[in-house]
Amino acid sequence: MEIMKGKVALVTGAAQGIGWATAKAFAEAGATVVLCDLKEPAEQVKELTVAGYSALGIACDVADKKSVEEMINHIVSVYGKLDYAYNNAGINDPVANTADASGEAYDKVMAINLRGIWNCMKYELHQMRAQGSGAVVNCSSIGGLIGTAERGIYHASKHGVIGFTKCAGLEYAAMGINVNAVCPGIIYTPMAAAMEEREPEQIKELLNQLPNKRWGRPEEIAAVVLFLCSPAASLIVGQAIAVDGGYTVR
Repeated sequence: MEIMKGKVALVTGAAQGIGWATAKAFAEAGATVVLCDLKEPAEQVKELTVAGYSALGIACDVADKKSVEEMINHIVSVYGKLDYAYNNAGINDPVANTADASGEAYDKVMAINLRGIWNCMKYELHQMRAQGSGAVVNCSSIGGLIGTAERGIYHASKHGVIGFTKCAGLEYAAMGINVNAVCPGIIYTPMAAAMEEREPEQIKELLNQLPNKRWGRPEEIAAVVLFLCSPAASLIVGQAIAVDGGYTVR
């Protein structure tokens, strides 16, 4: 059912994993989808357009403020508005104790995971404020809700995403703009597959701690993102929604 027909949705980190699943979900709901990644996701756009959906691909480095500004300006120049934004782009960091983590790893993770979210929100919200409507969903993580040994940098960045989300939610709710965050648990994506290969025992332990004992699917996160963008979620403001198979309620 095309419940988002006539709407324009942006998804960052859209070339694979949760971002790609969410881009497809927006398209299937009737929205025009802008897929952003570090390299233009041309193949993904082609797949959507061949299937009859409306899609546009843009190359953008979310860590670079000017690149993000140009992306949002381009979207508005083409479509005249931006209704929904899912700020999904992010990276993981090498496992390390806090005293052993490198400054280079800190700078890289924070640039993409935290500054990247701020860059995107800055220009998305500027446009949504001008048009008087919109919804933003930021991708945090269960790492934004809990702590895990040897993952301090990543968790700090994802905690920061929730902080930005809460503040922006309070700032923009009265303007008709909803800002929330989704906190995926252990979702089977290319990033997760790489982690499983690198740290099989840790992943096995995490899965065993889940009530449902299974990987989550990217489509399960996409469904929550679309809900948070919909009018049905209009009373949900500045929240961080865990989609984690019950991991954080233990």
